[in-house]
Amino acid sequence: MTLPNYTGDFSALSSVALSFLIGFAPSLVLFGATWIIAKKINNWSIVDVVWSYGFALLALPFVFSGTLTATSSYHLYAAMIILWSVRLGTHLGIRVLGHLETEDGRYQKMREKWGADTDRKMGIFYLQQAIALTVLMLPFFGSAVFDQTPVATVHWVGLGIVAIAMLGEAIADAQLAAFKKDPVQRGMVCAKGLWAWSRHPNYFCEWLIWVGFALLSWSPNLFGIPGILCAATMYYLLNYVTGVAITEAHLVHSKGEAYRNYQQKVPAFWPRPPRT
Repeated sequence: MTLPNYTGDFSALSSVALSFLIGFAPSLVLFGATWIIAKKINNWSIVDVVWSYGFALLALPFVFSGTLTATSSYHLYAAMIILWSVRLGTHLGIRVLGHLETEDGRYQKMREKWGADTDRKMGIFYLQQAIALTVLMLPFFGSAVFDQTPVATVHWVGLGIVAIAMLGEAIADAQLAAFKKDPVQRGMVCAKGLWAWSRHPNYFCEWLIWVGFALLSWSPNLFGIPGILCAATMYYLLNYVTGVAITEAHLVHSKGEAYRNYQQKVPAFWPRPPRT
């Protein structure tokens, strides 16, 4: 099929609103079905896997729209979103789906806090995930449907940043997994490889991916502003909400003085060469 190009027919605000509707309807169905399954298997943490794969599910139809060549920037954008989404979803899926009998600690704490009202509040939480997924896909929907911009240098730069950041994230995950498998280092803090440059190289690379997505979303009409806002949002979330803040608290509690020493030597987010 060929996507309609609505450039010039709608105001910027209308384009954003319509883009939200394009993504929110399937997101609502996806997370509604996930809520039903999670309740049935009694494990709410599967939403993390679904959320990660959700980006690919929403972007995939656009890969087969129009001409299957990189003549429009949204083709590059779609390809990188799908690659990133599948990698992240598979990484989380191995961890979560391989141990369905054990729910992630975050969701266990939610159960303890919400008690008998857990099902209803999880429904609200899942709805929030559907909204978040849709909002983060707005730059892509706008690029694909309302502003099919030809590929420019800025898009190739964005593609390169995403590719490098995905490689860095995969390396960081592999290094941490190898460290945890070594029985000699059980209970110790991983300070090798990329983990000697940053305490959270996976989060840094994750944010860098969204910087690349922001460049891939650039267009003459909105100048990539929706993508920049999404990258800024991810920076805030990764540093102060779901990423560094929660992980640091858990690691200080579980590893104690060893992790406090690690904090003194290695920066939390922005990488720098290891201190000797």
